Amino acid sequence: MGWMYVFFAAIIEVVWVLGLKYADSFLTWTGTVIALILSFYLIIKACDVLPSGSVYATFTGSGAAAIAIIDFVFLGEPFTLATGLFITLIIVGVVGIQLTTDEKHHEGQDDTVGKGGV
Repeated sequence: MGWMYVFFAAIIEVVWVLGLKYADSFLTWTGTVIALILSFYLIIKACDVLPSGSVYATFTGSGAAAIAIIDFVFLGEPFTLATGLFITLIIVGVVGIQLTTDEKHHEGQDDTVGKGGV
């Protein structure tokens, strides 16, 4: 469940980062602030079950890659092969972190839960 929190937080991060760029009224600024608060709330929830370093690296890396891709595809920013390579490296790093990070075990929790045990 921790990685789902990170995934949704990264999606919402895209919303508030774009909001910071384009907000121009009370309503759009309010939406931006709400998205920012919700994003960080989900990160806090993820840190309850995952190591905070892995959570933060995944959150910032996936958000940065998504925003860069949106810039190229929808906002007309220039794309270079080098930029594409480095975005690919970020994505590979994010996936690698997710594959190599286990959820935290709390006291009294059965070690077999979530690993196919009974």
